[in-house]
Amino acid sequence: MGSSTSRILVPFRGAGSGVADLTWAQLGIWQTMRRTGLSMNIGGTVPMPAGTSVRDMETLLRYLVSRHQALRTRLRFDADGTTRQVVSEAGELPLEVLDTDEDPAAAAEELRLRYEAPFAYETEWPVRMGVVRHGGEVTHVVVLYCHVAVDGFGIDAIVRDMAEMDPATGTTAAPVPGLTPLEMAAKQQTPSGRRQSDKSVRYWEQLLRTIPAERSGGSGDPREPRYWEITHRSPAMHLAMELIAHRTGAGVGYVVLAAYAVGLARLTGRSPSVAQLVVSNRFRPGCADSVSQLAQLSLCAVDVVDATFDEVVGRAWTAATNAYMHGHFDPVALTAMLERVRADRGHVDYSIIVNDRRTRDSAPEGQAATPQRLADALPRSTSWWNRKVDVLDAALNISVDAAPDAVDVSICADTHRFSPADIWALAVEMERVAVEAAFDAKAPTRVRTPIAAGG
Repeated sequence: MGSSTSRILVPFRGAGSGVADLTWAQLGIWQTMRRTGLSMNIGGTVPMPAGTSVRDMETLLRYLVSRHQALRTRLRFDADGTTRQVVSEAGELPLEVLDTDEDPAAAAEELRLRYEAPFAYETEWPVRMGVVRHGGEVTHVVVLYCHVAVDGFGIDAIVRDMAEMDPATGTTAAPVPGLTPLEMAAKQQTPSGRRQSDKSVRYWEQLLRTIPAERSGGSGDPREPRYWEITHRSPAMHLAMELIAHRTGAGVGYVVLAAYAVGLARLTGRSPSVAQLVVSNRFRPGCADSVSQLAQLSLCAVDVVDATFDEVVGRAWTAATNAYMHGHFDPVALTAMLERVRADRGHVDYSIIVNDRRTRDSAPEGQAATPQRLADALPRSTSWWNRKVDVLDAALNISVDAAPDAVDVSICADTHRFSPADIWALAVEMERVAVEAAFDAKAPTRVRTPIAAGG
């Protein structure tokens, strides 16, 4: 019993090549990767149906890389410190085939973990694909992408584009969807592109000059590794958020933001609650189906004082909408602005990311939920600690994911700023906020101690 690995070199050829500056989104994620040392590779493992062959995967890999410039892009590091993208017309990349006599799912997970390692950005193509074969049958495919090349919505676009491939020929007559990274880089240097960036940076600066300059002190219980993550799975929060979304007419994502804002304000006694939101930028012209990295972070602040929870949902909608409209900017210009604000105000704490990763809002269950159903669901909540790491991309990173008839609220935070007890309390408080407001449109936030803007 054991495993053996072989590699098939898959040649590809596609339209378009060239060298350009990184797009704003590429540069933003690249700066985060360099600052944290994290690879941030994106992708995963897919169980495959019976009858899938290695040749099928070879054909698919050739099709995707030939078709999409982002998957034929490597980085170039110039002597002056500038990082550029280099798109090639042709080349070849490996498809790994792992034959195992052991548990194929475990073998696939080992392969995925190996693919988490940083890419060789100058020489390696930004996609790694491996096939797990058990007893001669393909059972799993593991695919990880360099995050500079694509974001999560870019992977969704890849999946949609797979349907255009003729499995017999591995080709398609359909046009390549969306803007390419080279086209995006050129567009961002136009006068209209610069105006968009300038407008977004001004929006950031206005917020940073008005929110409290210091958000929290030490936790009193610092740990090593420094960053701890907890996941709180809540069927009750799932029901409550959908009911509130049904009542207010807002998407569940805005209810998530409101629950975070109230929960953090209760924990810290401060308002407004500040967050950076992940902006897909897929609503911009030519971006919906683009296979590329387009996501950027944008800032918002939600005041929760002297308001009902439904009113906070409305404020969250306004704050998030403004953030989404101003989430497309040149990171170099943003950095220059941040330095100016820091020189004027000192440290301004905005290192909080709230990321609603549910793929879409499900059909609201507001009319189906009852107080008894909510009461029955609440004891089924569970919490568990996950990773403990030395570095993170924010002091507080909150992600919300769909779970079977529940939501998973994952909070990873700097224990030098938020104690493990505080991290757990925030997850539970977000649930409590939503449950309290589920059947009470006028539920108060119970936060009445705002901090002065210069405080």
